[in-house]
Amino acid sequence: MALRGLAGAGPSSHGPVDEVVAAVQEKDLPAVVAAPGEDEEIEGRSRGLLRWDGFSAWLHCVCVVGFDLELGQAVEVIYPQHSKLTDKEKTNICYLSFPDSNSGCLGDTQFCFRFRQSSGQRMSLHCLLDHFDKDLPVYLKKDPAYFYGYVYFRQVRDKTLKRGYFQKSLVLISKLPYIHFFHTVLKQIAPEYFEKSDPYLEAACNDVDRWPAPVPGKTLLLPIMGVVIKVRIPTCHDKPGTTQIVQLTQQPDTHISVVLPTVHEVDLFRCFCPVFFHSQMLWELVLLGEPLVVMAPSPSESSETVLALVSCISPLKYCSDFRPYFTIHDSEFKEYTTRTQAPPSVILGVTNPFFAKTLQHWPHIIRIGDLKPAGELPKQVKVKKLKNLKTLDSKPGVYTSYKPYLSRDEEIIKQLQKGVQQKRPSEAQSVILRRYFLELTQSFIIPLERYVASLMPLQKSISPWKSPPQLRQFLPEEFMKTLEKAGPQLTSIIKGDWIGLYRHFLKSPNFDGWFRTRWKEMTQKLEALHLEALCEEDLLLWIQKHTEVETVDLVLKLKNKLVQADRDHLPVKPDTMEKLRTHIDAIILALPEDLQGILLKTGKT
Repeated sequence: MALRGLAGAGPSSHGPVDEVVAAVQEKDLPAVVAAPGEDEEIEGRSRGLLRWDGFSAWLHCVCVVGFDLELGQAVEVIYPQHSKLTDKEKTNICYLSFPDSNSGCLGDTQFCFRFRQSSGQRMSLHCLLDHFDKDLPVYLKKDPAYFYGYVYFRQVRDKTLKRGYFQKSLVLISKLPYIHFFHTVLKQIAPEYFEKSDPYLEAACNDVDRWPAPVPGKTLLLPIMGVVIKVRIPTCHDKPGTTQIVQLTQQPDTHISVVLPTVHEVDLFRCFCPVFFHSQMLWELVLLGEPLVVMAPSPSESSETVLALVSCISPLKYCSDFRPYFTIHDSEFKEYTTRTQAPPSVILGVTNPFFAKTLQHWPHIIRIGDLKPAGELPKQVKVKKLKNLKTLDSKPGVYTSYKPYLSRDEEIIKQLQKGVQQKRPSEAQSVILRRYFLELTQSFIIPLERYVASLMPLQKSISPWKSPPQLRQFLPEEFMKTLEKAGPQLTSIIKGDWIGLYRHFLKSPNFDGWFRTRWKEMTQKLEALHLEALCEEDLLLWIQKHTEVETVDLVLKLKNKLVQADRDHLPVKPDTMEKLRTHIDAIILALPEDLQGILLKTGKT
């Protein structure tokens, strides 16, 4: 099957990155979207964008996966048609877009998956929009090695088909981890797509192509097929645990159909409900990057639970791999199920009973039943020994021999139990649980932040005429000594072996990822301070005391500093870059004319 519409697009931009980005940021959308045609192509070019550049800022492509009696699952449509997917990626999408046959998902089902992007395929328009990434919270930044797949699967009886069932999935493939947002988009367009087919999908994609860019911190109005979705993407400057769409409390706007208070959060309480007695232990396992399997009855439950686990250590980023829905056909199946080496640091969500046997050697397994609607408290599962997980019909439970480092906080359990008894809405329960996890994570991370900040050299040691000083080395034992007076006991009432938890954490991928990010940020801060120190110097006085060769060398070094500051988004004061350009121009004008010509040609200032 093929869609009518565009042939493959050419290069992703006519001009340099900043021109495209500026055009994307300035793009202003009407609330009512006109039909696609030549006018929009002309309008797009006038904004400095090619057709599909706007679409690519949000989605890589849209796929339709159907079931063929001879071939099995098959990608029937990829839209836009020029979208690039390798055969391996298509195979992964095919198998991950359908529930396992044992799930018995009748009707409509929504879930999410995540898969590796093939190497060599990682250059795209996303590179042009990566500057938005710097303003995102670390846990929402794109991972260049992975795609997300957001699925709307329909399975209904149809006697006219040989198989007796209509089975099809509409799948949005994106780099963006905006789970709640993309599930909302699918709810709006998928049911109608199954009725109206390809022209409807083409029209929906044209709507997405006219959306403003996903700029963090801006309130965005996103029209799609007659519906306007209002969202705000968080920024790294937001106070953790707060929702920034204040318009929710103001007068309703008649043009707005859907207002989303979050783009990425899942229903945390609903996911943790069967295991909330053990939520603190699960927080520890996720924090430490332990191998973890979620065995669930359907892809919806498995993907929601895995995403809830990953989010429970926010604002820390979970730095290992995680697969909200994983099947035996996945290209990493052998890698992740081998018994020849220890299980990797990864969280897998599975539904196939075959995994009960295949992953029996994994140290931590959560088996959950059907997630109950809000207001119903399922029987709390118990922590059981792994040796009891032998049969396919094992009861729900947390199967592990792990002994938590921290004592269980009984207060949060009482608070959530009381909420269930009082029929408190699931959203309110989720807010309580999310705040609890946030405070626990912050209590844990603040001592590390405080110690790492002490590794920064004093500002007075930064000389404009020497290279920026080096950061001091992170010494685990030195850090441990700081915990006696400035440990988590300052902000948390939870008792236990915090030191043991820190020792374990320092060996984990999450510490490695967090520390690399902080080290990079502090190194860039040193470079920015060094740049600011240079700007405060009287450089014209300096060149009077030095030779022409030394002056030319200084100009070239200053130009390199400018390029680096722009490329690495150094945190410099707004006027610093302009001051530096003024200094460079003044120094060049003080040189002989022949040198001026050469230096003016060597890059732009």
